[in-house]
Amino acid sequence: MANGMEENVVDGSTMFSDEEVREISGFKSGGDDYVEVTCGCTSHRYGDAVGTLRVFTSGDLEICCECTPGCQEDKLTPAAFEKHSGRETSRKWKNNIWVIVDGEKVPLSKTALLKYYNQALSNGSNRSQAGRVCHRDEFLKCTQCNKHRRFRLRTKEECRTYHDAFINANWKCSDMPYDKITCDDDEERASRRVYRGCLRSPTCRGCTSCVCFGCGTCRFSDCGCQTCIDFTMNAKA
Repeated sequence: MANGMEENVVDGSTMFSDEEVREISGFKSGGDDYVEVTCGCTSHRYGDAVGTLRVFTSGDLEICCECTPGCQEDKLTPAAFEKHSGRETSRKWKNNIWVIVDGEKVPLSKTALLKYYNQALSNGSNRSQAGRVCHRDEFLKCTQCNKHRRFRLRTKEECRTYHDAFINANWKCSDMPYDKITCDDDEERASRRVYRGCLRSPTCRGCTSCVCFGCGTCRFSDCGCQTCIDFTMNAKA
């Protein structure tokens, strides 16, 4: 498995034993490297905000909010989902976010669903979730429609996609290699763009925990831009 957590390859269908996820509502294998489960967070003022939690073999956690039929808040970190739900005592998402087990609300901390997250923290591999220096989401403006598009920077491949787009003076929506986005698609709401993946603070504008000034993940030896050239030369010095 990637990130050195285990030597054996683990996919979505083998991440958890039947005993670990028995009676958990909405649990299913969502793909090659993650599972999905129904989750929620309760606010005394607003009630239950329900969503779908994705647990990745890498230890990453993402939540697609379904608090209202029209909610477009997806790929939220647990901390961001907790804040979005209106929970009064935030910053305790492991206890405040729950899943349904045998008809009862059970905190994530009391389930096996956090085992990959905890392994990643102990191995130091899941840097963004651990609160160490990581790469927050970035935005670029299309040169044709002037809409801002989000780039997630969790892997080296994602960092390269953003890096190549950033140095392309004529970048446009159709250049997105994975997300099929056109200039006709709506721009992400401003209220959503403030969430950029910092675990210290969901609406952080940039801090030492989420801003990277250059590392082996976001700099590339085969790139000819001056930033990458300088980084590569300094790394060899």
